[in-house]
Amino acid sequence: MLFGKLMPREGNFFEMFNQHADRIVEAARAFSQLVANYNDPHLREQYNRDVDNAERAADRITHDVNKALHKTFITPIDREQIHSLINTMDDVADLIQDSAETMALYDVRYMTDEIKRLTDLSLKCCERLKDAVALLAKLSDPGTAEAALKTCEEIDRLESDADRVMRSAMSKLFREEPDVRELIKLKAIYELLETITDRCEDVANLIEGIILENS
Repeated sequence: MLFGKLMPREGNFFEMFNQHADRIVEAARAFSQLVANYNDPHLREQYNRDVDNAERAADRITHDVNKALHKTFITPIDREQIHSLINTMDDVADLIQDSAETMALYDVRYMTDEIKRLTDLSLKCCERLKDAVALLAKLSDPGTAEAALKTCEEIDRLESDADRVMRSAMSKLFREEPDVRELIKLKAIYELLETITDRCEDVANLIEGIILENS
């Protein structure tokens, strides 16, 4: 009993989730601006830095959550759910940074319509992820739980849209791109961008599980 009283209880996990979701959206918006301004080298460099800064900030929050998890005796939701959620959220931030880095490393020369569409869908997924995460602290309210589930369903639909864009993009790429090097570059970018929406869906699935177990 004394041990339990001495150990921290609850922690501020929900607030840290919200802070991490903010950094994900920050990275996604910076990446979207990078794509929109790709022909301007100075703006491209600026938005690359913004993506990197947001990803590093997200990494620090992930570290803080995992550290707090080891020091907190009683957590507001299951410990494994906390661990899985924050690390899957961090995957989203990592993939956004990976996409920006890959464009620079592969010296991608231009943005295709498919890159723009996948970027837009990725940003929308990240924004809806933030909305869903913000509802976690109030899941005891049935209305809030229902709203969170609907938001997760929206993420699922956006991920399905990204799948369709990805399939169409690959088909067009292999039919129309004569330069093998450009084909390899664009294929890698398409796959990374689609994976961002996949990870957002993974976060949504984790949130759905938390809702079902705790509401």
